[in-house]
Amino acid sequence: MADQVTSLEELGEIAEGTVAPEPETPREPVRDSLGRSYATGKRKDAVARVWIKPGSGKVTINGREINVYFARPVLQMILKQPFQVAGVEGQFDVMATVKGGGLSGQAGAVKHGISKALQLYDPTLRPPLKAAGFLTRDSRVVERKKYGRAKARKSFQFSKR
Repeated sequence: MADQVTSLEELGEIAEGTVAPEPETPREPVRDSLGRSYATGKRKDAVARVWIKPGSGKVTINGREINVYFARPVLQMILKQPFQVAGVEGQFDVMATVKGGGLSGQAGAVKHGISKALQLYDPTLRPPLKAAGFLTRDSRVVERKKYGRAKARKSFQFSKR
């Protein structure tokens, strides 16, 4: 028991000499010379490069308007979710280029890119975006096809004879 007290006293002496860990410094906004924030979003095989800047809420994807590129209302809704969660609807212009995958994956990639760019532009928007899960890359991808199988898991028709 006496040995433990001595070791605890020694630990106290050691602890007095160490520097306490510094509190986490607040995040700084990351913007380029034109006042834009850039981020890369990914979903399935789609990769989106996204730039946001203060504006009227105009969204351009691959040089086309949002309602032309993503004609389905569900895909347009997916792109507007980060702004709704952060409470900054209609305050930012978005310019995105997206490649790979299908329309659904591309919409998810642009959403991921917008979320990351928003939190880089204004670090105070990070907590609501993080809580909604928009800053996490959705890592689900198509399972690869295996040999001896029709698809990833489907097997060929079994014959008794």
